[in-house]
Amino acid sequence: MKIVVMGVSGCGKSSAARALAEKLGARFVEGDNLHPETNVEKMRVGIPLGDEGRMPWLDVIGRTLAEAPRNEGVIVSCSALKKSYRDLLRYLAGPELRFIHLKGERAVLAARMANRPGHYMPVSLLDSQLATLEATDGEGDVLTLDCDLSPAIITEKSLAFLGAGQGAEND
Repeated sequence: MKIVVMGVSGCGKSSAARALAEKLGARFVEGDNLHPETNVEKMRVGIPLGDEGRMPWLDVIGRTLAEAPRNEGVIVSCSALKKSYRDLLRYLAGPELRFIHLKGERAVLAARMANRPGHYMPVSLLDSQLATLEATDGEGDVLTLDCDLSPAIITEKSLAFLGAGQGAEND
């Protein structure tokens, strides 16, 4: 099982991915930890990443998913903002890849980001991420959920989606 929990900063990707990994007995990989230091420094000082900064990072994430043993589930937190990024991950990871997209209102996301002490991603980059985010409409391997749902409900709906193996755009 290969899963990417995606969305903009502050949506709860890491928390949801960690909870889902625990429930499934899968390995959790924090996508933020796979960024090269140059990317982290850019974001820390408020410079948004472009495709040239994201592509090497996405390649590492895709290879991490692809290299997971077949009997080991792996769940990665990754923004996967553009369809082309998701398509690259699909190509690298294989057809079994599924996405859980957490979305939310800007005010909620900004408040969450402001309450993450020590995280390198400043609130000032949220608008850039929201502008870059491309809708997942029509992508059958993506489940979209509101990040305001409780962690238990996000996990429950994600498990139902993964068991069904079908896309859904709900909540």
